[in-house]
Amino acid sequence: MARRALKLASWTSMAFAASGFYLYSNKYLDPNDFGAVRVGRAVATTAAISYDYLTSLRRVPYGSEEYAQVRSEVHLRSARRLCELCCANRGTFIKVGQHLAALDYLLPQEYTSTLKVLHSQAPKSSMQEVSQVIREDLGKEIPDLFVSFDDTPMGAASLAQVHKAVLHDGRTVAVKVQHPKVQMQSSKDILLMEVPQIYWELSTKRVLLMEFLDGGQVNDRDYMERNKIDVNEISRHLGKIYSEMIFVNGFVHCDPHPGNVLVRKGPDTGKVEIVLLDHGLYQMLTEEFRLDYCNLWQSLIWTDMEKVKKYCHRLGAGDFYPLLACMLTARSWNSVNRGISQAPVTATENTEIRNNAATYLPQISQLLNRVPRQMLLIFKTNDLLRGIEATLGTRASASSFLNMSRCCVRALATHNKKNTYSYFRRTQISFSETFSLWQISFHELILRAKALRLASWVLALLCWLLPAPH
Repeated sequence: MARRALKLASWTSMAFAASGFYLYSNKYLDPNDFGAVRVGRAVATTAAISYDYLTSLRRVPYGSEEYAQVRSEVHLRSARRLCELCCANRGTFIKVGQHLAALDYLLPQEYTSTLKVLHSQAPKSSMQEVSQVIREDLGKEIPDLFVSFDDTPMGAASLAQVHKAVLHDGRTVAVKVQHPKVQMQSSKDILLMEVPQIYWELSTKRVLLMEFLDGGQVNDRDYMERNKIDVNEISRHLGKIYSEMIFVNGFVHCDPHPGNVLVRKGPDTGKVEIVLLDHGLYQMLTEEFRLDYCNLWQSLIWTDMEKVKKYCHRLGAGDFYPLLACMLTARSWNSVNRGISQAPVTATENTEIRNNAATYLPQISQLLNRVPRQMLLIFKTNDLLRGIEATLGTRASASSFLNMSRCCVRALATHNKKNTYSYFRRTQISFSETFSLWQISFHELILRAKALRLASWVLALLCWLLPAPH
């Protein structure tokens, strides 16, 4: 077990080292910021974590209470070292840390809870640096542009930080200011951002003024309870949003960590709203990939294992198709074979997945080298969404899979109708689409009926065991 824990820590830390080498080779980055010092930090952190696991767990009896206590302490020390590395190297290291922090269902709690600070409390630029960027890009001082400007940022991320401010015409805005050392590559974060509303006349490549939208982070259960927001409704809406993006529209917002997803009740309607922030990282899917991915998910949801194998092969997995299926669904291979929409995730299965994540790291690495590059950001997005579901306690719901299936049916039907000139064939496709959607709704109704029946049985049992006092 010590060797497995060491392997997990080594691979996690090596991800940071690899990121450092990649960033150093990127021509758009300042070599003074991404040089030997930064790579050296990553290597030193990897060595320190590996040594800690190796020496701390070596002489402790495996399976004992002492082993569990020592392992937890090593996890915590290692997580703090990784967090310090992210804060020191900043930039994309923070993005990697944010991703790891969202993997509640996969990584030990000590890692995710320690790294969660990176979602909105990454290292900040000083007000002097913020003022300098605004002065250089807009040609004016802060008081000339704003009636008020909060010195303390509402949140700081890997590439920029956000301040709340009020314009002279009374509009409340969010001012996103790029960190001074971030170079040309980060301008993509600004140029692709479309929501919330942008005030382009006061925006540049390094300063972005947006409509101010209030809300709580999507993983803040306390905020939802205070505002009477149903976590299950949020989970369903989030799943629908991303299913529409991926399967129907062929593009996906690939950075849905909790700091980029807000929830709130609309001030005018009182209805629950999800606000997506930071639209700088999108993946456009090719038509071939999108259709193969649709068919794969349909096969997984309806437990058609022959087609699961077929479409995993089409997506480059080869003999690693069982691993690809498990990684996409975050379920064990046994659950995939039984049907992922038939039974919820259990604590035992969660433990199995966590243990196997370390055991199969070499195979996972080989698989990632085989699949199309589009799949890598899909993996990242899936991991972040599942982390949110795990935090909200909604991961066991089958409704998310059924909503995905609805989007897959619509997407495949639209493609097939677009590629036929026969009126009869289009009518046939439309009928098949309607029937498939009806089947999904009927299946969902059966699952709800089973859940209600189970609840009534439990209630009857409690009434029998605990009769009302006379």
